[in-house]
Amino acid sequence: MTVATGRSRAKAGVSQGSLCAALLLLGLPAAGLAADYDFYSNWPTHVTASDGTDFGLAVLYQYDINEFSQDDGRFEDAHTNRRRYLGLYLRKPGVYDAIAQYDYQARQWADAFVRLRSGGVIGEDLGNFRLGYSKTPVGFEGVTSTSATTFVESALPTQAVWEGRRAGIDWAWIRPHVVINIGDYFWRKDFDGNNPGSTWAGRAAWVPINRPEHVLHLGVSASRENLDWAAEGSVPPSARIRARPEAGLTPVRLVDSGSLSYSKRVDRQGLEALWIDGPWSMQGEYMQARVSRYNGKPDYNSGGFYVFTTWTLTGEARYYSDGNVGDRRYTGRDQAAIRPAHAWGAVEVAVRYSELDLNDGAITGGREHDWTLGANWYLGEHLKLQANYVWAFSDRGNLQVDPHIFEMRAQIYF
Repeated sequence: MTVATGRSRAKAGVSQGSLCAALLLLGLPAAGLAADYDFYSNWPTHVTASDGTDFGLAVLYQYDINEFSQDDGRFEDAHTNRRRYLGLYLRKPGVYDAIAQYDYQARQWADAFVRLRSGGVIGEDLGNFRLGYSKTPVGFEGVTSTSATTFVESALPTQAVWEGRRAGIDWAWIRPHVVINIGDYFWRKDFDGNNPGSTWAGRAAWVPINRPEHVLHLGVSASRENLDWAAEGSVPPSARIRARPEAGLTPVRLVDSGSLSYSKRVDRQGLEALWIDGPWSMQGEYMQARVSRYNGKPDYNSGGFYVFTTWTLTGEARYYSDGNVGDRRYTGRDQAAIRPAHAWGAVEVAVRYSELDLNDGAITGGREHDWTLGANWYLGEHLKLQANYVWAFSDRGNLQVDPHIFEMRAQIYF
């Protein structure tokens, strides 16, 4: 990750501003397409055939600012790109969808998969089958679209426990009141050649209330990651559980298990809940990870939880479909556009509490809990501005660091 600091910031700011402007200009040629053209929603970044097949660009650009105070000089203010996703997608609603997307900021693959919806392929709905590189299902906040997150960064337990992406095949059975997802991520490494091993994972949710603007979702998930040797003759596999203080531009971790050598597998579990009632919502999750070790090394246990509430001042509700919350572009099986009720967009405020405990036995990974206050402005379907203020409190051995963090993000996505 490239971070602009000191005198280089002005120059970096100019280049990032130029990129933002270039992306915004993508919408300008469409100004004469129709009298009712809506700049905030209808960007000409895709083409749709008469049979509904849609092909276009898949772009996510995020520019972040992180500023720290009361941190004992341990953190450095920064502003730079957070994500630069660029890719292509092809989909036919109800039949298939495919995407290949690369993050040029992290220099690694994002989603890259093909998904078939059996109802549209064979005429009988036996679920959706996906092959490729995608998010593993333990971690409700983790599997939420990166463009649709309520806060600038994921909560402490999500960062520490969620496995991320792996390559393989998964199956999803989606009904109005039941969601089941099972995946076998058999690819020995991810698409970037890292993380040798394989994972089995599953997620199930009961949705007793599921209608527009009113949702109750209760779910459980679990996975087993079997670690593998990176190469013959290399060092034994190891695991590591850690989290940033809900600020993505710093390499500093206030809680960290350190490298757990001679690790053979990581078992993860999660409990999740979501409630939406018009402009109000609450979401929470408990996650834990157990690292099984050999060669006389003790096993390691860690866990944490978060809970947050949101209120949309302009009256819109968070969108829910297919077992997860979505952004305000397109989501769900019908690919319906979700547009704010007001021409100038939707405004949302949110409060989150998160907690993570990485102490276990002789391993002093530390404890941390954070409070985050956030505000989001959704300008149509493609533009989003976010601001967060984080109060972090950590205790690791004899070291206590309690930074305050101010974050802002500008986001373009289509």
